[in-house]
Parts: sequence; structure tokens; C-alpha cells
Amino acid sequence: MMSSLFSIAAAIAAGYLFIAGWVYLRQDAMVYQPLPELLGSPADFGLEYEEAWLKTSDGVDIHGWFVPGRGAVRRVLLFCHGNAGNISHRLDSLKIFHDLGLSVFIFDYRGFGKSRGQPNEKGTYLDAETAWDHLLARGYGPEEIFIFGRSLGGAVAAYLAAGKDAAALILESTFTSLPDVGAAFYPYLPVRLLARHRYETITHLRKVRCPVLVVHSIDDEMIPFSHGQSLFATASNPKTFLEISGGHNHGFLISGQHYVEGLRAFLREFG
Repeated sequence: MMSSLFSIAAAIAAGYLFIAGWVYLRQDAMVYQPLPELLGSPADFGLEYEEAWLKTSDGVDIHGWFVPGRGAVRRVLLFCHGNAGNISHRLDSLKIFHDLGLSVFIFDYRGFGKSRGQPNEKGTYLDAETAWDHLLARGYGPEEIFIFGRSLGGAVAAYLAAGKDAAALILESTFTSLPDVGAAFYPYLPVRLLARHRYETITHLRKVRCPVLVVHSIDDEMIPFSHGQSLFATASNPKTFLEISGGHNHGFLISGQHYVEGLRAFLREFG
């Protein structure tokens, strides 16, 4: 009897260690889901744009698009996208921000789209800093740059805003930290010990001193609404919360005019 119980316990332990090891080794593929092929361009939405190739401080070539606003626009949005696809999957958003009177610069992290290299947490931060420097080189002042991040891009945007005097920071559908998300998906694993990618949005946010807009959907099935609430509670004043509806990837489209008018009000107040 004791021998059988020991065998069962050993099998359970071995299975648990196998799952934990699999999660640990598969983190890169779980966190980063890039696609190399661009499926369109801003021209598909009637937007003029310029291709941009930038070299990061560690020598990686990254690719992006600059979409100029109408007329002599002096406000620009630096767009940090999420963990999947590439910049061509954000054309709807480019159109929205352009119609709100902003120029937009969107870039692909290393390993996404046409950008070279392999994605990693430190690398995504360097990529965002390179994009920021590119906008400064184009003649924008820090007070004219809005930093926007959606989902994982919110962590990147918060990191960037923590060290810059930006006009404002917009966090949409963003988590408090990647281990917090992982712990919810894998409650039976010591995710906080296994996590090699941290993306501590809430930690970076504590250092941000510019105005902050937190956008989150009550229906988000991937990043619970409570994450948005925690980020808002952490942010320094002035701050605004915009509650939208719809799923994680399409809530901004489902919410339609409510989403657009919420952005417009924030940009009008702090732009």
C-alpha cells in the first residue's frame, strides 16, 4: 500500500515539475507572438505616411511608420502596441488618432514585422526609447509627445513615461504586471518565481508624473478590469479613467464613439 501511494505521489510530482518546466521554457513563445508579414499600410485607410528605419542603442534595426497629422500639427502620439502581430494590425487605431488631430509614430519591437532581432523585455524598452529619440530628432518637444500603450505595450509605455517629461500617458487594456496575469491563468504554479519576463507596469507607473488616462473594458476576458482599476489607483494626479466595453482585442472598436470621445476629452484637457 505504501509503495503504491509513493508511486502515485512521485508521478504527480513529476507531472507537476514537467508542467512547471514547460511553462518556464515556453515563456518567450507565450509572451511574444510576432508576425513578420505586413498585411497593409496606413494608405489603406487613406493616410499619408513615411517609412522609418531606426537603430537602437544596442545596434538593432527596427521599423516604423510616421503618420503626419493634418496641417501644422504639433502634437504626436508614440504608439506602443501589444504582444502579437505587427504594426499593420493597428491601422484602425492609427485612423482614430489621426482623426483626433494627432500625428502618430508607431514602431515594431525587435522581431516583429520588418524589425530585426529577437524580442525580449529589455529590448522592447530600448526600442521604445529609440522611437522617443526619433521624435525628438524630428523636432518635437517632450511636452508635445503623448505616449500610448495597449496591453503589453502599456508596460512599455509606462516604462518610457517614467523617465520622460511627456505630455501625457495613455494605458489601454494594460495589466499591472505580467506575473500577475500569469498567476491568474496558472494558479496552481509558482508563476512569480518562474517568470522571466516581468513587465511591471504598476511599478513604472509610480514614477510617472505626467497626466495619465487609463482605458479598460469591463468585459476584458484576458486582462481583468481590476488591473485597470489598480493602475488608476496607483497613478498620480491628474488622472482619468475611461471605462469601455467589449473584448480585450476589440473593445476600442466595439465601444465606438464613447471611446473616441473619451480620448478627445483627455487630449483637449491635457494637449
